[in-house]
Amino acid sequence: MKLIVGLGNPGAKYAGNRHNIGYMAVDRIAADHGFGPWKARFRGLAAEGNLGGEKVLLLKPETFMNRSGEAVAEAVRFYKLAPDEVIVLHDELDLAPGKARVKQGGGHAGHNGLRSIHAHLGEGYGRVRLGIGHPGHKDRVAGYVLHDFAKADADWLDDLLRGISEGAPLLAAGESGRFMNAVALRTAPPRAARPAPPADEPPAPAEVPDTRSALQRLADRFR
Repeated sequence: MKLIVGLGNPGAKYAGNRHNIGYMAVDRIAADHGFGPWKARFRGLAAEGNLGGEKVLLLKPETFMNRSGEAVAEAVRFYKLAPDEVIVLHDELDLAPGKARVKQGGGHAGHNGLRSIHAHLGEGYGRVRLGIGHPGHKDRVAGYVLHDFAKADADWLDDLLRGISEGAPLLAAGESGRFMNAVALRTAPPRAARPAPPADEPPAPAEVPDTRSALQRLADRFR
């Protein structure tokens, strides 16, 4: 079994915030993959379902971001999960908007939600870092993450969430490379190949190499 956690803050006031992109991601997974209804459990909202044959619990902690670890720890204890069976989806200031990266273990980089989870589980859990960009100065970070996404962000945000949902079975199976490929197919699709010329169109003439010497080319310019 896998526990996939989306980080955010509860309530309509925060629903569209950049800080809530983790909530948005697990909501999209639940809707696209036919998970059961969200129910109040583990100091949050939880939904059960399957991803690629793997039993999965989706969890949105409602303890507010800086106490997310309390909700995650309750679910982990109930299902007797190891840290490496937990995957946390969260906003990432140090990635450009629309980018995603998978990370296993490591530090929390000052993220309050991860800091709380570290305190309860240690650092051995997995996480998917979802890029929201940086406001440019650390003094502007709090206002930036607690502000709604702009209308101009709608397209890349939808592509990112769709890619995460489509790749979710691979994420649950531990196939992080293939998961990232699925995300990339939505966020950075390959360019279409240039169409071949029509069959009745003559081929472009081959370029004839210039065999003149440098002195001859110079003289020909002044004829």
